[in-house]
Amino acid sequence: MINKKAVAAAIAVLGVGVYSAIAQSPAANMSFFVTSSNAKGGNLGGLAGADQVCQSLAKAAGAGAKTWRAYLSTSTVDAKSRIGNGPWYNFKGELIAQNLADLHTADKNKISGTTALTEKGTVPNYLAMVDGKAAPAAQPLQHDILTGTNEDGTKNADTCNNWTVGDASAKAMLGHADRLGRNPGLNSWNAIHASQGCGQEQLAPTGGAGMLYCFASN
Repeated sequence: MINKKAVAAAIAVLGVGVYSAIAQSPAANMSFFVTSSNAKGGNLGGLAGADQVCQSLAKAAGAGAKTWRAYLSTSTVDAKSRIGNGPWYNFKGELIAQNLADLHTADKNKISGTTALTEKGTVPNYLAMVDGKAAPAAQPLQHDILTGTNEDGTKNADTCNNWTVGDASAKAMLGHADRLGRNPGLNSWNAIHASQGCGQEQLAPTGGAGMLYCFASN
């Protein structure tokens, strides 16, 4: 005899599983994300290696048909010249910036602790406001993002030697993905302070895990 309650429960569980799978698929227009991981620190194999990190993560998330670029500068390349013209949207399809000018204008881009999502739709361990103060939502803090870039999107001197160094012999300019922390008010998403070095052991003390911003350039 078929147990109707068991069948109903199984169908309900299956429905939840299907819904979860659907819910974890990126929006069709996703064109911006923060990498969910990067074990390499600043030694990414140059811009080509960094772009491959973005492309591989996007492909695994189901968005590999687009051309993905890491938001990084080098001694000869400005990050803003690598990522297309916009608009860019996050995992949920929420607008991040309409164009390059808005992206590099503090009060016009929409990057924040709730919109700077990974390619999986997850939120890294960012700062959050608690009783009027910025505090880590979880540990280890992961809001420092590698950029090597100034606030206007041009190259900064600190680029982990063009993303080929993964130790304490070089530094990287960092941004705060949650826009909170070091300074009162809105912190820069792409140029808030330099790292202590380019290895994971140097990135971690200030709240970093070697993560990158990735933008679809097409």
